[in-house]
Parts: sequence; structure tokens; C-alpha cells
Amino acid sequence: QVQLVESGGGLVQTGGSLRLSCVVSGRTFSTATMGWFRQAPGKERDFVAAIAWSTGRTRYQDSVKGRFTISRDNANNTVYLQMNSLKPEDTAVYSCAVDVQGYSGIYNSLAEYDYWGQGTQVTVSS
Repeated sequence: QVQLVESGGGLVQTGGSLRLSCVVSGRTFSTATMGWFRQAPGKERDFVAAIAWSTGRTRYQDSVKGRFTISRDNANNTVYLQMNSLKPEDTAVYSCAVDVQGYSGIYNSLAEYDYWGQGTQVTVSS
């Protein structure tokens, strides 16, 4: 129905940058919220950033504010996560997800999202 494919992960040094991409295929919803989550080894999956597809309103985890930027390209059904000033603690598998009903106002809960990508590894070395 809905497929999400992430790319752009890799190995970077502290202070470096990466841009993650998530291409969405299948049925799309104008009300959707797109989110990025990350999971480090032995840790729970945690919210990183979200964007409302229609309005472009964004939300961020406090630890990434000022460093990460979420954006979307409507024409190409793609959501991006630009990551700057990367730190070792940013190391994790990053996954994108879609909440098809974005009117609830909830954006940082795993349970809110309906579809998930396979994830892409981001490793930040010191």
C-alpha cells in the first residue's frame, strides 16, 4: 500500500553532515505527517523530527534543534533530514514513517505512525 525507502546513511566524523532521504510510494494522504525516528543499539526507538505534509510545520527533539532540518519535496514524494554538526550520540539507525492522519496533533509517538521504512545506518566517529 505505502512503501518508504530511506537512503543517505553512512559513516561521518564528528561535526560532519549527512542528508537522509525517504521516498514514499503507493497511496499518499494530504493530511499526513512524516516523521524521522532513530534507534541506537540497546536503546528504544526515539523521535527525531516531524513535518506536516500539507503545511510544512516542523517539530524536533530538543537534542537536534538547530542541527537537523526536516523538509519535504512534494513533487517527488520525498522527505529529507539534513543533519549538520553531527555528534557520536547521533549514531543510530534512522527510519522514516508516515502518520496518514496528521490532524491529531501528536507527532512524537511511535504508535501514531502507520507505515515505516527499513532504516538507514548513521555512524558518527569521534
